[in-house]
Amino acid sequence: MQKILILFGLIGVLIGMTGYAYSQETSLATFQETAQIIIDKSISQNVTASIALQSTSIQEIQIPAELEQKIREDRRITAIVVTNENHCILGVFDESCIIINVARDPEDKGILAIQNTTKRVASLFIDDVNQALDTEAKFHSVFIQSGDETSKALETSGSISGKGTVSAVYTMPMEDTASMYEKISALLLPREIRDRGGFYDIAKNLSKEENAKITFSIIPIENKSLLQLKLSVDYPNTASSINEINPLELLKTNELKRSEYFSSGFYPLNSILQVVVLSPESTNVSDVRGNIIPSQLVDGEKIPTEITKEGWIFDPEQGKRIQGKFIFGERKSIDKNELIFSLGGSQLSTPKIETSFDESIVIVIIISIIAIGAAIYYLKGYRK
Repeated sequence: MQKILILFGLIGVLIGMTGYAYSQETSLATFQETAQIIIDKSISQNVTASIALQSTSIQEIQIPAELEQKIREDRRITAIVVTNENHCILGVFDESCIIINVARDPEDKGILAIQNTTKRVASLFIDDVNQALDTEAKFHSVFIQSGDETSKALETSGSISGKGTVSAVYTMPMEDTASMYEKISALLLPREIRDRGGFYDIAKNLSKEENAKITFSIIPIENKSLLQLKLSVDYPNTASSINEINPLELLKTNELKRSEYFSSGFYPLNSILQVVVLSPESTNVSDVRGNIIPSQLVDGEKIPTEITKEGWIFDPEQGKRIQGKFIFGERKSIDKNELIFSLGGSQLSTPKIETSFDESIVIVIIISIIAIGAAIYYLKGYRK
């Protein structure tokens, strides 16, 4: 699998290709909506359902242009994360956090030097972040990540969490997720996105769940920043009992609708459902009720050869880490009964079609970015 940070760098290239990806009829918008289910039978035993809305355009996720430029040009900031995740780091209880991740200076020797440098760099940004998000977070501590078990399992990088990450942590009073999501989405998302339904409506409904949490992330990449608003719900200690996977049951909806924001053209790769299963023992996908899209292997990645049809791409479809991506094709919505599949049972006979490398290479890059983009924000790396 391509490294996460390399994929982020390719986003800038893909933006310039919008309207030309795969064919003249297929377009790639900067705004993306991703639904994700992580069934972690291996580490936490939890199931996490989430909706992520992300963009590289500050017109679609609205932060001040001056702040975005300041973050990107500093080169020391690797990410800024705002979350009401419980125990966002060790020592924080019943408070929301703003976490500013700073790249380590090789000249810093010892923990005290690392902490002082991190605090000094982060202090240049916290007032601007507080103003942009209407928050009043105060400095709490500098935290050096020491574990990366979850990042390794999910094959994600350490720019958000994991070993080697240095975080300046600012805290503020805990706010319930529903009101926090309402407030922050009103600040960040223009009305033309909020009023067009789709995954945004599902996230708004999920925000009322007991274990719902919100995260907003800014990651500078080349000449733009990746901006993501994510709403997630944990189902503790439920992973081991799941053998039949019903993604929409976990997302508390009977139908997954795409945003009408994409109604002006054909944007088949801007709405993705992703399911990841982490298992201590090898397992496999079986009994898929919906379609499986014909695919081919390019540089070790399984990619679709047809994007006008709805269906699943499982890559890999067996092993200790299973990943499925569902593409809508020309469909605007999908019913929950069309998305159910099982673990174990007879292995799949996946259709494959041989096509040329040139006509599909753009799709493998796009699919990888959209599908993996959500996994990097799995914030369990902050829990110790």
